[in-house]
Amino acid sequence: MEDVLRPLVVIGGSLAITLFIGWAVDWLLRRVDARHPETPLWGHLRRCRLPLQVTVCTALLSGSYDKTEARVVQEHGSAIGQLLALVLIAATAWLMVRVSSAVVESSYFRYASSSAHDPARVRRVRTQVTLIQRVVAAIVGVVAASAMLLTFPTMRTVGTSMLASAGILGVVAGVAAQSTLGNLFAGLQIAFGDMVRIGDTVVVDGEWGTVEEITLTFLSVRTWDERRITMPVSYFTNKPFENWSRGGTQKVATVYFHLDHTAPIEEMREHLREIVRKSPAWDGRDWSLVVTDTTPSTIMVRALITARDPDDAWTVRCEVREKMITWLRDAHPYALPRIATAPAVQAPQALLESERRPERHDHFARFEDGLRKDSSRSR
Repeated sequence: MEDVLRPLVVIGGSLAITLFIGWAVDWLLRRVDARHPETPLWGHLRRCRLPLQVTVCTALLSGSYDKTEARVVQEHGSAIGQLLALVLIAATAWLMVRVSSAVVESSYFRYASSSAHDPARVRRVRTQVTLIQRVVAAIVGVVAASAMLLTFPTMRTVGTSMLASAGILGVVAGVAAQSTLGNLFAGLQIAFGDMVRIGDTVVVDGEWGTVEEITLTFLSVRTWDERRITMPVSYFTNKPFENWSRGGTQKVATVYFHLDHTAPIEEMREHLREIVRKSPAWDGRDWSLVVTDTTPSTIMVRALITARDPDDAWTVRCEVREKMITWLRDAHPYALPRIATAPAVQAPQALLESERRPERHDHFARFEDGLRKDSSRSR
């Protein structure tokens, strides 16, 4: 009976203490969060309750399991101790990642709320914060995995022999993971070099989209048709790309019209003014309409409209194109370009001969005048 009761008392007492500590910490964080709503740190720290409870429970069991004097514990003491040590290391790493994530996210939230008037800077900080979280999680995960491996006696012997050849292994690992390390450093360069940020509108390989996610190895771009383009981060450090959000989000929308030479340009300007004034996508800065080129059959008319961001620029471009073509079709159909499908009609032969006769008469008249002048000189 004692072999059964003692383990139950130890396990039950550890669970009771763990639940009480978790409840007390959560209650304290709720009280502090209610008193200081401007600081989101305390609310984020409440998400650490579960890893905290696992860590506390595992620590209590690790410190008290060998004192139960139960037959099962005595027979499998080393295995139980090994298992508890592994769980304690994993739970501690989990808790550290949650705490660091809460601290970083609360700092970003306070910065974003105080700098909402500068979206570009907020996106830059968001990108840096995201990569910092991933770097911290990767470092904590590697350290925790190493600590878990070192708890095995055989791995300690292997670790000692590996340290003797660390130089050779380092060179081999560097050559084998060259692309991975290149992407890792490229990700850090993007985060702190302010090249591209989460939420930026970019054009890569002819695809227009928004940067949705940046990790240490890849970058995800969400296109306008909800596709996801995943690219290595080293692409953005080695090849040129368009960043429409860098230096401000304001854009100029361009619309081209191929029209007939008889198109009413002044009336088109007036109609364009009416369109942009009624459009919510126009930011009110500027607009214009000019003839930029001409061909034997058409003229090219360019309309420029300013917008607040690339999305509004796309919207106002489509709106102006649609309404202007509709207006031309209904009010001035002759202004739309026409394609001749019938062969050209030749002029009558009599008209051609009448056009040529004056040329012949003038030519002979000049020739006769020249002869008269020569004869008078000879006399």
